[in-house]
Amino acid sequence: MPIRATKRGDQRTRLDLDADVLVCGASFAGLTVARELAGHGRILMVDRYEVGERQTSACAAPTEWLEHLGLAASIQQTFGDLVVHARDRTFRWELPFTFSTFDYRRLCQLLLDGCDARFETAKVDGRTGDVVHTDRGDLRAPLIVDALGWRRVLDDDERIQPPEARLSRGLEIHPHAAGPDLELWLDPRYVRAGYSWSFPADAELRVGVGSFDPRDHVREPTERLAAAVGVPAERWQGNWIPHQIRPATGDGIFFVGDSAGHCLPTTAEGIRPAFHFALALGRELRAVLAGVQTREQALERYAAFSDAHRWKYDALLRTQDAVGRLNPRPRGMRQALTAISQPSLLAWMFRHYLNICPPEAAAAAAAAHGGYGRAVSAAAA
Repeated sequence: MPIRATKRGDQRTRLDLDADVLVCGASFAGLTVARELAGHGRILMVDRYEVGERQTSACAAPTEWLEHLGLAASIQQTFGDLVVHARDRTFRWELPFTFSTFDYRRLCQLLLDGCDARFETAKVDGRTGDVVHTDRGDLRAPLIVDALGWRRVLDDDERIQPPEARLSRGLEIHPHAAGPDLELWLDPRYVRAGYSWSFPADAELRVGVGSFDPRDHVREPTERLAAAVGVPAERWQGNWIPHQIRPATGDGIFFVGDSAGHCLPTTAEGIRPAFHFALALGRELRAVLAGVQTREQALERYAAFSDAHRWKYDALLRTQDAVGRLNPRPRGMRQALTAISQPSLLAWMFRHYLNICPPEAAAAAAAAHGGYGRAVSAAAA
C-alpha cells in the first residue's frame, strides 16, 4: 500500500491563489480533467493527499480504455475470462473484451505527467460562490470542478451521508499473493445483497466484499472470504461507493466521477465512467477557456451529456435491486446465471455494458490530442 506522503507541519504553508480552473480532487476524474486542460490556462488542482497516495478501489478497467488513454504502462495483469461463483456452482465466462488490473500510483503519475496544472495538498471544506475554502486558505476560479468523491463537498444543497444515502459499502484486503483469474462471488454466505471479488494484480490479490445496503457490515465477511481464498486478511482499505447518478452541475459547479454518482450500479465500476465523463467535461472547459462558449453554456452542455446516460444508470440500478433480491436464493441465482451463460447472450450483454462508456470515446479524445504520449511530451517541455 502507498506510504502516506501528504505534507505536514511547516510544509503546509497558507494558500491564497487564483486560477482559470480549479480542480478539487486528484484521482481518476480530477487528474483526467486536468490533463485535458494542459496548455489551456492556469489550472490549479488540489487534494488532501499527494497524487497516487491513497488507493480507493480494486483498480481494474477495460484494457482498451487504458491503452487509448496512454496508461498501458500501469497495467499489471490482463484477463479475457470472468469466473463467477454461485453458492453451489462456478461459471467461467469468456468476455468479448479484456479487463486489466493496474498500479494506482503508476497510473496517477502517468496522468499527472500529462498535466501542466499546479498541484497543492489541501483539504477542501466548502465554498462561497467562486471561492473554495480549504484548510490552507481560500482559492478562487471562475470554473470549479468537484472531483472529490461521494461526499459532493461543493454542493451545499445535496450533502449525502450513509446509511440513508444511495451508497454501497466496500471493504478490501491486499495480501501479497498471486492468481490467474478475475473472480466474483454471488453468494449470500459473504453478503446478502451485493457481491465479493478477487482481482489479481501481479504479486498482489485485491479481495473484498461489497454490499448494496450501506447498513450491512462487511469486515467479518471479508475475513471469511480471505480464509476461503487462502490468503491473510491484511492491508485493508474501504470506501463508500455511489450507486445512483446525480446532477452533474449545480450552482455553477461541475461535478464528475463519484461526486456526480457516475459509478455504475450493479458492478460498482467507477474508473471507466470517471474517465468517460472527465473527458467530456475537459472538452467543455477547453471551449470556455478558448472563448468559444460561456461557462453557462458549458454547464448546460455537460449536464445534458451526463443526463443522456441516466436511463442506462437507471436500468443498471434495477438490475442491482434484482441481484439483491435474488442473491439470498441460491437456487434462483444459479438458474439465472445458467440462463445467461450462453456465449452469444454473454457477448451481447457485455458489449452493451461496455458501450455505456465506450472505449471509442477515449480513442476520439486521444486522436484530438494527437495521442496522449505526445501530449505528455509537450506538457513536459
